[in-house]
Amino acid sequence: MFCRVNSIGIAGVDGYLVKVEADVSNGLPGFSMVGYLGSEVKEARDRVLTALKNSGFSCPPRKITVNLSPGDRRKDGTAFDLPIAVAVLGAYGVIPGDRLDRVIIAGELGLSGEIKGIRGCLPIAAAAGDMGMERCFLPEKNRREGQAAGNIPVTGVRSLKEMADLLKLGPRGWKDEREEPESGGHQEETADYRDVIGQPHMKRAAEIAAAGMHNLLLMGPAGTGKSMTARRIPTIMPPLTLEERREISKIYSICGLMTEDQPLIRSRPFRSPHHTATVQAVAGGGRGPKPGEISLATGGVLFLDELPEFPRSVIELLRQPLEDRSIVVARVNGAYRFPADFMLVAASNPCPCGFYPDRRRCRCTDRQIKTYLNRISRPILDRMDLIAEAGPIPYEELAAAERRKGEAGSAEMKKRVEAAWAIQRDRFHQLPIRFNSRMGRAELDSFCTLGAEEERTMKRIYEKEEMSGRGRDRLLKVARTIADLDGGGRIRREHLLEAAGYRRGIRTYWGGAGN
Repeated sequence: MFCRVNSIGIAGVDGYLVKVEADVSNGLPGFSMVGYLGSEVKEARDRVLTALKNSGFSCPPRKITVNLSPGDRRKDGTAFDLPIAVAVLGAYGVIPGDRLDRVIIAGELGLSGEIKGIRGCLPIAAAAGDMGMERCFLPEKNRREGQAAGNIPVTGVRSLKEMADLLKLGPRGWKDEREEPESGGHQEETADYRDVIGQPHMKRAAEIAAAGMHNLLLMGPAGTGKSMTARRIPTIMPPLTLEERREISKIYSICGLMTEDQPLIRSRPFRSPHHTATVQAVAGGGRGPKPGEISLATGGVLFLDELPEFPRSVIELLRQPLEDRSIVVARVNGAYRFPADFMLVAASNPCPCGFYPDRRRCRCTDRQIKTYLNRISRPILDRMDLIAEAGPIPYEELAAAERRKGEAGSAEMKKRVEAAWAIQRDRFHQLPIRFNSRMGRAELDSFCTLGAEEERTMKRIYEKEEMSGRGRDRLLKVARTIADLDGGGRIRREHLLEAAGYRRGIRTYWGGAGN
């Protein structure tokens, strides 16, 4: 007899239909599997046969052939164990095969017949709903994660025997479990910008960066609050929408980072890989390619502390994702596209000792300073919309605890950022972009028009800083965000001057034009 079961394979962050076909016929007893299988799928043969026996199913020795179609796409992972077992049972006539056409099945089998949790259940369920399937059977441990997709009923199963019993009962016996997640993400904020002593210039830059999703480079001596400033940026960003939570959670689900009690990610990602991270860890990849740090930071912040200490190859790979907001990982068996729509925040000392340009304290030679700073290439530097400098903190600032209580904290900054996001949402509601930093030439011409006085100011800045056209565009985007924080009116002279102030760090540390 022949039986076909539907399952889902994962390519990148998207699912594709896999038809698991089983045939039981007369001939020399054996169990063969075909269909361009990874090692984990090949091992399913022994797991399935043992699970069938220990679950009490009597399967006389026959010639069993299993095919996973399409045969030209590599199948990896353990999620095909359960559909293979169900297909074999259907081919033996133990369960009715006519109830499998509109359902998706996925799960790993233990030798006892227990169904274990798997990675990627959220994209599996989402893909099943998009394909018009009527139900998805997943491991009970992943049931809530699958239900979070919100577009298909999901039934959780604990064992192979329970799976067979449900299929024998038919749709009337299937539990229609639905569990809608809360609409907004929870920001469990323990850190606050009041913890950052002094450095109003750096905190202002962080607020502007968060308001327009601009890339930010923090420069200054060690111990001046650069890392503290960066780590508190998520506390002033608006909560994730339900759609954002689902899209970001797909990435985390594929990496196996979701827990049973948390089916959707709750707060904006903040990823901070160590400077020893490899290209594969940051970009993504592996034998069955999985997302890397830049994809896990989607919708949030990718923080690179001590940027010059990262390998040059890691720094340079950021060029394309910062422009395209996605990354393509090419392998022999295909190309995989992962999202990479993040806000880059980096921190750096100005020299190996950390005190340049204060020559009274800096003992580095000009050659050492140049070599250190040149680890950050001009193309990467050019993609930093704001460069904020942190200065030494006077003792009086450290001791004035009472005065610091009056400083704006994360709550006040977050209100201003939310207001700026609302302005951008209204401005770009008919466009495929959401933030000022994503504007192209057409949007700049429409939303960044300057008056006569502002044009004269822009011309003076352009000529003094020896800027390129791209440098001018980036300055206009930052000025647009500053104007949004100021109520959303037209760009004025003071907005341009403040935006220009966040480009002067290029001349200070690297010399030459801020192009």
